[in-house]
Amino acid sequence: MSLTALALNATLKSSGGEPSSTDRMLGLIEAAMKPMGVATTILRLADYNIKPGVLSDEGEGDEWPKIRQMVLDADILILGTPIWMGQPSSIAKRALERMDAFLSETDDQGRMVSYGRVAAVAVVGNEDGAHHVSAELYQALSDVGFTIPANAVAYWVGEAMQSTNFSDLEKIPEKVTSTVSMLARNTVHLAKLLKENQYPGEK
Repeated sequence: MSLTALALNATLKSSGGEPSSTDRMLGLIEAAMKPMGVATTILRLADYNIKPGVLSDEGEGDEWPKIRQMVLDADILILGTPIWMGQPSSIAKRALERMDAFLSETDDQGRMVSYGRVAAVAVVGNEDGAHHVSAELYQALSDVGFTIPANAVAYWVGEAMQSTNFSDLEKIPEKVTSTVSMLARNTVHLAKLLKENQYPGEK
């Protein structure tokens, strides 16, 4: 069974500038899932005008609607964020706020339009907070209808108050590699199960 994944890179950096550690982590996940038949698109949210709000369309100039459609067209959503001040990036939070609209958008059986899709998380930073950040993202993604597999987070944190970023590493730590592999296996497995057997509806 072939699957599709959309990886949202919530770095604060626009494309064409400094290397993104979040992008590097998402690339590892993409490579791990590819042999399992998953085609992944990585999207850098900072390149788009995503207006504040909790609706699926916030009017003229809002580029969220096309990203929303890509989210719903994919079997797997991967939300990648750096750690800033011990929290997910403001861009990650904005994407989650826009997905809040899923709470009131349902199909003809009363299921949220996001049901049947699996979500995983990628976190990078050079300070503590990876568990806190993943917990915030897990809860939000679950609230808006995504299913979270076991061990569905891959993260790396460098030494606190230092300047080394994940993108600076010459060699990926073995623990990161094994965690990415587990994330990929579990996420793809659950996505296949849900694609074959969707959640029951109200009718």
